[in-house]
Amino acid sequence: MSTTRVNFRIPEELIEKADVAAKITHKNRTEIVMEALRMYLQDIEDEDAFKEDVIELYLDGQIGFETLTEFIGRQDAESVRASKTLLDQGDELADELAELP
Repeated sequence: MSTTRVNFRIPEELIEKADVAAKITHKNRTEIVMEALRMYLQDIEDEDAFKEDVIELYLDGQIGFETLTEFIGRQDAESVRASKTLLDQGDELADELAELP
């Protein structure tokens, strides 16, 4: 798994708690933050509303197909992509029909 360095601000009390947890679990602060983020994402990914919002982001062109696949699985992502293709074709046809005399 590749990694990316990120910089962000975290309240000092959370850092202090993360540092204590790191000492107790023999992990470093980064591992603690990554684990917490992973758990948060797992929880939210199970919510239907979240999945629907991810699909909307894909349909609006804000995220790519691979990102969609990571959140909803390959089979569901393929179905959404097929639906998007049909919707896009329908929009194109509607535009063409609107231009007819």
